[in-house]
Formats: sequence, C-alpha cells, structure tokens
Amino acid sequence: MNVTLAVKQYISKMIENSGPGMKVLLMDKETTSIVSVVYTQSEILQKEVYLFERIDSQSRDSMKHLKAICFLRPTKENVEHLIQELRRPKYSVYFIYFSNVISKSEIKALAEADEQEVVAEVQGRSWEPSMLSRCTQGLTSVLLALKKCPMIRYQLSSDMSKRLAESVKQIITKEYELFDFRKTEVPPLLLILDRSDDAITPLLNQWTYQAMVHELLGLNNNRIDLSRVPGISKDLREVVLSAENDEFYANNLYLNFGEIGTNIKNLMEDFQKKRPKGQQKLESITDMKAFVDNYPQFKKMSGTVSKHVTVVGELSRLVSERQLMEVSEVEQELACQNDHSNAQQSVRRLLQNPRLSELDAVRLVMLYALRYERHSSSILPSLMDELSRRGVSERHRRMVQSVVEYGGKRVRGSDLITPTDAVAITKQFFKGLKGVENVYTQHQPLLHDTLDQLIKGRLRDGQFPYLGASSLRDRPQDILVFVIGGATYEEALTVYNLNRTTPGVRIVLGGSSIHNTKSFLEEVMLTTGHSTGGDRAHGSGRHGNRR
Repeated sequence: MNVTLAVKQYISKMIENSGPGMKVLLMDKETTSIVSVVYTQSEILQKEVYLFERIDSQSRDSMKHLKAICFLRPTKENVEHLIQELRRPKYSVYFIYFSNVISKSEIKALAEADEQEVVAEVQGRSWEPSMLSRCTQGLTSVLLALKKCPMIRYQLSSDMSKRLAESVKQIITKEYELFDFRKTEVPPLLLILDRSDDAITPLLNQWTYQAMVHELLGLNNNRIDLSRVPGISKDLREVVLSAENDEFYANNLYLNFGEIGTNIKNLMEDFQKKRPKGQQKLESITDMKAFVDNYPQFKKMSGTVSKHVTVVGELSRLVSERQLMEVSEVEQELACQNDHSNAQQSVRRLLQNPRLSELDAVRLVMLYALRYERHSSSILPSLMDELSRRGVSERHRRMVQSVVEYGGKRVRGSDLITPTDAVAITKQFFKGLKGVENVYTQHQPLLHDTLDQLIKGRLRDGQFPYLGASSLRDRPQDILVFVIGGATYEEALTVYNLNRTTPGVRIVLGGSSIHNTKSFLEEVMLTTGHSTGGDRAHGSGRHGNRR
C-alpha cells in the first residue's frame, strides 16, 4: 500500500489517456503540491507535458496547439473557474480529472458551459470547506487510489473520530459503485484516532534524519527553506528532499543523527573518488565520450553531496547552539520515566541555562505539566514563574495551559502516562535496539502500542469500536491509520518499523497534517480557542464533545 505510487500511477493514467501530443497540466494550489511531491519536472516533461498552469491564473495565454489535462479538487471555486475556462477555451481539447467525488449538478453545469465541445473526458471520484469535510475528502481519495473499501474503527473517546468515521462511511455507501473493488479474504481496516490522546509525541525533539529536518528546519511538500542559514549560497536557499528521487535520503530517512554523520563522510569520500581530475586529458573521441557520459552522473552526485552536507551542517549547528542533546535527555526522562524528584530538578536546572531557547524552555514545562498534571507535589506554578523571569512571552506561557486543555488527563481516552506503560515502552525500545541503550530515543509513541494491540487482536472494542455490526475475525493485513489533528514523523518511523518486522501486515499512516512542535502548538492554540487569529472550524469547541 504505497500512497505516493498510487497517486503517481493515477496521474500517469491521466496523461496517457490524453494520447500523444504536447500538453499543459492545469491545476489548483493543492493539486500543484500533490504533483510536485510525486513527480520531478524532468520526469513529467518526458510524458510530453511542457507547461504547468494554475486554473485561477488570469494571465494565461491562448495556446490552441496544446491539449489541457485538468487535475483539480472538486471545490465550488475550482468548478466555477473551470466553467469560465470552458466558455472561453484557451486550449484545443480538455481532459478533466477531479481528485474526489463531484456532484451531478456540477457535472451538468460544466456540460452546459462546454458550448464549443472541447471537453473530451470528465472523471471525478465535495463538501463544504470545513475540517471534517476536508478530512473526509482526503481519506476517500486515498481509499479510491489504493482501491480499498475498509471496515472502520474509531476512537470512542473522541467525538470527532466518530463523526469522521460516519462521514467516510456515508460516502462509501453513497458511491458504492466506485468502491466496488475485488474482495479480499481479510477486509482492509481504517482506524481513526485523535491527536489529543497523545500530546507528548509532537513535543519531543527528534534524532532521525527526516524527523530532525522537519523539527529544526521544516519540511513543506519535500522542500526545505534554508534562506536563513548563515552564509548559504544562492542555489541552496531552497532544497528538495524526496525519497523518490534522492537515493541518499531514501537510505538514511530513518537513521539516527550519529549514523547520518558517518554516512555523509562516506558520501563525501565516494564523491572525491569519482570526481573528474582537474588535469583530465581529452585526447581522443573515446575520452570525450566517457567524460560526456559520466558528467550528468557526476553533476547529480555533486548536487546531492552539496545538499546533504549543507542540511546536516545546519542541523549540527542548531543542535550545538540550542544544546539540544542536553534538552532532549530531559525530555525523554519526562516522557518515559516516573521520577518526579529527578524530573523537577532537571527541568529547573535547564531553565537556569541562558542558552536555552524560548521554545525549548516552554516545551520542557509543557512535558512536565502533562506528565505530572495531578501530582501532589507539582511545581508547575513555580516553573511558570521561572518562564516569566526568563522573559518568555505571554503567548508562549499561555500555551502550557492550552496543551493541558488539549491533551491532559481529562481529555485522554487512553492511559498515556502510567509507570507500567513507561517501563513497558522502555523495555520494548531496548529490545528493538538489541540491548544498546540510547537515552535520546527511549520514547515510543502511543500509536506503537495501539497498532501492536490491533495486530495481535487485543485492541479493545470498548475503546475502539467498529462502525456498524461487522467486525474482523482474523488478524488485519491492510491497515490505514488516520490521526485527526495531525501525525508526526516519529509515528511514521513506528509504522515503518512495524511494516518491516511484521510479515503479512501493511500499514499506511495519514493525518490532517504532519506536525513538528511549532505546527502542533499552532494546532493546540486554534483547537482550544486561545489563538489570536480566531477559531478554526473544526477546533472550536472540539473537546466539549468528548465523552
């Protein structure tokens, strides 16, 4: 179950169905991002797609020699843009594809606008622009791409999980012909969870390559903005990290920072060996041909080396500047151990460090607040005073209470924090490392335990009921997990390891976003109604509906 591959095949089929000839790909803001993630520009150029345009652009020229492939989300705005396009077509013929279900009334409106009969094909697999509707749309799109019609389980303690499960089921029932796929012996399973059940995972510093990059630099559609890196060269201000097109990144995605350093050194040494010699003589046609044949490979390798050396160098600088190894050790202690005396001393000690960043200081207090929320000797008020003395902004201080409101004991449906769980998680981790202790990566997300119980058939129906009367009798084989409120790359690592170590089980992880600490805190402030920017549709009053 590879979502990236499924989307890539869907786009390839769109292009192939338009036949030979020069083409333009007409997209909206979101489908532009989708295409850029699964295809490189050179790959798509090879399929005779020579122009990329936005449907909402007002400055497009008429090019009647081009075929138009439209790949759009079925929103009211996009349908209206398309209607205007068809009334005054700029291209010879239109092949129209929607990323999800489109209503019959909108199909009729498009047909009426096609007075010049330029539309060759329309395919769609739409709701008002709320978070519930957007998640429903995204989930059903993925199910269609993977050709899965799943049984659904949801987190009972989350009203949002139940509503999303019912919304997805409603679409599957309504569009039953689209979901009429070949039956498998064991039906696929969709498990819908709520981020607020585990607010600790997105607050932790990370030490694997992909997760570190997102936490410290930020990954957006596989792109990293390095423009603020001291002394950065112009061609490295924005770089792309894609496991599809970058072998080094694909091989090191889930390795820890120490291993990355070693592998970067090996990459550099390999590059030095293959680099063309400065005084290389091109005396014969054979010499020239060999140089030309090897040059593209050398140039690509040169770009890969420059990119990863720059990224790892900046990660190293930030780790040193923010003293993240010391910070992370205390974070792991708070997340995995249950020693209040040591925890309060460690947090106090770090808060006295002037080099500690504001974000890291607040993060430590948040983790303490979640771990020892109801401890009889809690020193949270004292730690809040210490944040004030450090000059931490009021907005950041308010976030501490917001995180407890979002993912505290009153809200959680699981036993996220108990001594036995912490011991069990630590033992599992040490076993996974074959006895090699790593204090920076002791933590296992709650998702690990949830999926482990699911695979073993021990996940309680009382906490994660099935939607409808049916239930699985056999061990699930194809599992799709969706986290309302966003997933993390640490959870992606958990899913990767479970896929690797559990034969016969295939798990795909998704969420309403992929969080680092900053984006998670923005989510928390919006959801709890403490953001100055106003409430989000799905966030307003969200936890008021929890059981």
